[in-house]
Amino acid sequence: MALSKDKKREIVAQLAEALGSSKMTVVAKYQGTTVKALQQLRRDARGNGTKVQVAKNRLVKKALENVDTLKDVDTSQLTGQLLYAFNMEDEVAPAQVLAAFAKTNPTIEFVGAISADGKFLSADEVKALATLPGKNELIAQVIATLQSPLNDTISGLSGNLHALLDGIEAKVKA
Repeated sequence: MALSKDKKREIVAQLAEALGSSKMTVVAKYQGTTVKALQQLRRDARGNGTKVQVAKNRLVKKALENVDTLKDVDTSQLTGQLLYAFNMEDEVAPAQVLAAFAKTNPTIEFVGAISADGKFLSADEVKALATLPGKNELIAQVIATLQSPLNDTISGLSGNLHALLDGIEAKVKA
């Protein structure tokens, strides 16, 4: 069933809003993926704040034209049956969700990604992004790194303090 002009305008407005507010929009081919698998992908993606949407490429291109920062995005790669994964909080999350899903569903294949500043990343760059740790993991690593010298100092002092007390105790007994 064909979409009415009003429905198309509504979809373009929704896509423009999602593209404009997304930190990273990952684009992937899904040809050959079952509807049930796509529904599972949407459920998995919702867990980390990623929204997965299938849209006509023509409507996505119109939506890109409506977003000031994304007007100059190279849209030559947007051909065929594509799905778009948006995330408003984390740049890496959409790539990670699709990469994890693609392990069990090889019909999902990266095409690229649209960054918030209007650059189109290649499929290889998106695969590299997918291997990065998530935002919360990176924060935890930074905190652990900052705490490391303090923990080392405390354990060094407590170890030597015990040895000093043992030495004093041995001297008192002698």
